[in-house]
Amino acid sequence: MSHVEDRWHVTGPGGARTRTARYGTGLRWRVRYTGPDGRERGKSFERKADAERFMNATAADVNRGTWTDPAVGKLTLRRYVQETYLPAQVTEATSQRSTESRFRTRILPALGDKTLGQLAAGPSVIKAWAAGLRGELSDGYVRLLLAALSGALAAAVTDGLITRNPCSLVKPPKASRARVQPWPAAWVDGVRVAMPARYRALADAGAGLGLRQGEAFGLAAGDVDFLHRVVHVRRQVRIVGTSMTFSPPKGGKERDVPLPGSVALRLSAHIAACPPAGVTLPWKVPDGKPVTAQLLVTTTQGGAVHRSSFNISRWQAALKAAGIPAGRENGQHALRHYYASALLARGVDIRALSEYLGHHDPGFTLRTYVHLMPDADDRARAAVDAALSGSDGPATAQAGAR
Repeated sequence: MSHVEDRWHVTGPGGARTRTARYGTGLRWRVRYTGPDGRERGKSFERKADAERFMNATAADVNRGTWTDPAVGKLTLRRYVQETYLPAQVTEATSQRSTESRFRTRILPALGDKTLGQLAAGPSVIKAWAAGLRGELSDGYVRLLLAALSGALAAAVTDGLITRNPCSLVKPPKASRARVQPWPAAWVDGVRVAMPARYRALADAGAGLGLRQGEAFGLAAGDVDFLHRVVHVRRQVRIVGTSMTFSPPKGGKERDVPLPGSVALRLSAHIAACPPAGVTLPWKVPDGKPVTAQLLVTTTQGGAVHRSSFNISRWQAALKAAGIPAGRENGQHALRHYYASALLARGVDIRALSEYLGHHDPGFTLRTYVHLMPDADDRARAAVDAALSGSDGPATAQAGAR
């Protein structure tokens, strides 16, 4: 219940009130109310009309269940993120580190001193911040930063600290995805030959099995079933902080990939020339349970291949030797695109390809590679021609018999 009182009234015997001239100005009017938590609160105003307006709005918020403690709204984004939001995250270690890095480097330096109440008051502050980022960062990374901030503010809504997430009113930059342009076969062969013999199986795992780089690094001898002509994708090598770990494939989903005869011959020859070596790494996090796997490809010292050192010292050198331009689009992931294009060109359906690639959704696979599906118009014409020519056969004969 709320009521407005004259702050400087003096209650006398019998409830009589008198106002002293000495206190005729200033914050004379005060609203006292009890919040849903049972605590009494108050706020003072210079004008009675302002006090009544606040009282009515507060009472409405309490009745609607949208009231928030004004003191909580003064909590800064930095304090909430560092003390409450980040410690409560239960995602995998790599994702946690990425989220923490985004807040530490980009979000908190600009918005950390803003209170949750200030941010929730409207989207203008966040819109201005995002607009400034677009001048120096890619649209894709701006989207990631907005998503990270939105996650924290959504949690603040759930915690009852603010009533709405202002990020829901901020339109993120449109995702721009360049069309995948698969390598020609000569590029694949050129890179493979240019790499040292002990690393060539990585090219076979990418172009012949569609494995991601980390999955190729984590491929073990026991994962290759030559008898049943299938490869079990069970783990990847990931870098968490500064440590290498074994982790499940992306999305936590193991999968089986068909083993073509040509790839089987290459992997068999590789195993004979470079016997698999046992490598022990922690599982998922740096202090995780040690796991040992007989990796197909290891360094000259017998350890797991480190992504950064391989990309710099091996992959870039192979690109240069093969005459392929350096660039993000020509990373090892290009071998995976080559695999996808080869399967589509030979009629493998999009759902099967999605399973082989380990995508979470066939729709994503379709959006990524639909332009590579060959002769769509010709295949459509042939399908209709076949259907119509068939209608002149038994179906037409039956119709005439009636």
